[in-house]
Amino acid sequence: MTGLIAALDTTDVARAAAWADQVAPHCGLFKLGLEYFLANGADGVRALGARPVFLDLKLHDIPNTVAGAVRAVLGLQPRMLTLHATGGAAMVAAARRAAEQAGPDRPLLLAVTVLTSLDAAALAATGVADSPREQVLRLARLAMEAGADGLVCSAHEVPALRAVLDRTAVLVVPGIRPAGFPSGDQVRTMTPRQAAAAGADWIVVGRPITAAPDPAAAAAAIAAELM
Repeated sequence: MTGLIAALDTTDVARAAAWADQVAPHCGLFKLGLEYFLANGADGVRALGARPVFLDLKLHDIPNTVAGAVRAVLGLQPRMLTLHATGGAAMVAAARRAAEQAGPDRPLLLAVTVLTSLDAAALAATGVADSPREQVLRLARLAMEAGADGLVCSAHEVPALRAVLDRTAVLVVPGIRPAGFPSGDQVRTMTPRQAAAAGADWIVVGRPITAAPDPAAAAAAIAAELM
């Protein structure tokens, strides 16, 4: 069954904790991203206590630096940690070696392929002539062969990835918008039900939950679509 990750996109520790308390019965993980981490650092992660955390830092630097960054967050015991596949195979491999220092409780390393805010025109502007799907498949193969445990990708690419990757690859899908919710800055979106049917292991949902008048009810409705 597809799991639900609530994205706690805020700089306010108390607000993040309150959201987590509200939606905990319906979510398996809580995503803390750059906005939260840069404002609050490691202490902000610790402030969420024993809640299971997906640390979405999208690490991207030379292999030695990324390996050091991975080692630096191992003490926070995140369940998942992201890095950009565009950093290259050596960077991903260095991150994997660093993560393994935590033993069997190490975080799953998820490689970000193509951001869900990017379409073909945006990719072309960066010098990538291929379609988002072709670029996702290229980066997915590179990252998985280098030691990533899974990928962050659009739901639109999940079926193609399932066709070429081992079934153990963990596919985490952002850009999820319930029917009727504005897409905002996301351009490659799907509903929760569509993403689950496509084969996503986890979906990541932020504003449709945290901006709702009743975050708990919003999370419950999304979780119900995944069953």
